[in-house]
Amino acid sequence: MQWGWVLARHDALIPREANSLIPAWSRPFAGLVQAFSSRRLRAGRPGQRVGAACEKLGPVAIKLGQVLATRADIFGLQFAQDLGHLKDKLPPFSVEEAKREIERSIGRPLDSLYSQFGPAVGAASLAQAHPAYLADGRKVAVKVLRPGIEKKVHQGLDAMRLGAGLVDRLVEPARRLEPRAFVEIIARSLQLELDMRLEAAAASELAEVMGKDDYMSAPGVIWDGVGKRVLTLEWADGLPMTDPAMAQLSEQERNLLADKVVRAFLVQALDHGVFHADLHEGNLFADGSRKVTAIDFGIVGRLGPAERRYLAEILWGFISRDYDRISRIHFEAGYVPPHHSVDTFAQALRAVGEPVIGRAASQVSMGRLLGQLFEITALFDMHLRPELVLLQKTMVSVEGVARRLNPDHDLWEAAKPVVERWIRRELGVQAQAKELLDDARDTLKALSNLAQNPPQSQTLIVERARVPTWVVVTATVSACASAAALILTLWPNLLG
Repeated sequence: MQWGWVLARHDALIPREANSLIPAWSRPFAGLVQAFSSRRLRAGRPGQRVGAACEKLGPVAIKLGQVLATRADIFGLQFAQDLGHLKDKLPPFSVEEAKREIERSIGRPLDSLYSQFGPAVGAASLAQAHPAYLADGRKVAVKVLRPGIEKKVHQGLDAMRLGAGLVDRLVEPARRLEPRAFVEIIARSLQLELDMRLEAAAASELAEVMGKDDYMSAPGVIWDGVGKRVLTLEWADGLPMTDPAMAQLSEQERNLLADKVVRAFLVQALDHGVFHADLHEGNLFADGSRKVTAIDFGIVGRLGPAERRYLAEILWGFISRDYDRISRIHFEAGYVPPHHSVDTFAQALRAVGEPVIGRAASQVSMGRLLGQLFEITALFDMHLRPELVLLQKTMVSVEGVARRLNPDHDLWEAAKPVVERWIRRELGVQAQAKELLDDARDTLKALSNLAQNPPQSQTLIVERARVPTWVVVTATVSACASAAALILTLWPNLLG
């Protein structure tokens, strides 16, 4: 009720600008909702009103607004720009409050760690960042949680849980989207964001992961300046991607940055199974086109080996336009119920992929594409996969960032080298040979264990049948010979 009331008062629930787009039968209801709007609050553009409503509703709504702000292709450039301040330009709390929070959290005087401590340079939904200098002269960024933010987050999550329960009970078509599970995934990630010690650990882990490729980097953690409500990181060089000066970069530089953001995300997800799950422009800094630095590691996504393989094969299937393969992977992963036809689903995927693959982002209507995907998932009874929520959210944000950097960016061409490398490494000849050799080794180990410690029931059978030792030896030699033959057959490919 509070969310509905605040949105209505800001004329952001059913904005008057949308009257011409909604069905005629619903316009009287829309007029009734709009009658509750405040003359003072309904001033300005729709994006400005939605942003003001999100600020009023608190951190959970602000998180939603941040995602909307990355999708100028769906909601319009002006709308996205009007929401852009939600990423890192919210009203800060005072420096004095920040200092008190830091001293309580790290249990020592501020001056014992920082020689200088400046006013906030960026404020987001949960925390704000201050520039500071250590005693050794290094410049650092000190992130401090907002006072009382835990209570606001829990209130917002309670509202989301109530809304999800109502949708699940009253809106039958939406049940396949698993609204309750969706909210719990978001709730868990937000609760983890409220402990800066966990974010410090995530920053350290992702810094190691990102260091293995040159697409993206992460600032180092200053562990002496880490507490439950405070995090100290090395200063990130460059400009935030929300800075208007980014538009002054050349088209080539912006395209290189877009490629790096996409590839960095895919390397993290596919190669390592852990990825920064909040990659919007407010959390990305660029030093020209040379270096991209990520900050704000409160939300981290993780994928198991099976999910990583499914993701890589689905992406490669789209890149190579192998819709039959994509369809089989969806059924193998359980994303599509088995009573549906693999061939019919492949046909539906072709209808989605052909208008998109190989086209520049500016030539693709993302709103139309999402509508088509929603219809197909309904047609094939596909439910939301809770384990993929953060992955899908991040993919939406990353693609939005790439579009903002370069409207003509080719997402598939950017993804190709990373996915191709993963496919060659994990599913190529060498990987298959390794898998067969591992299977042979496991078989031999099982035979050895069985010969040394046979189960009681099998001992009786062996004693009655009096299986000669030469049979076991022959089976072992045969397995070794098969493995050797496999190596000799694949050796030229392994050398290649």
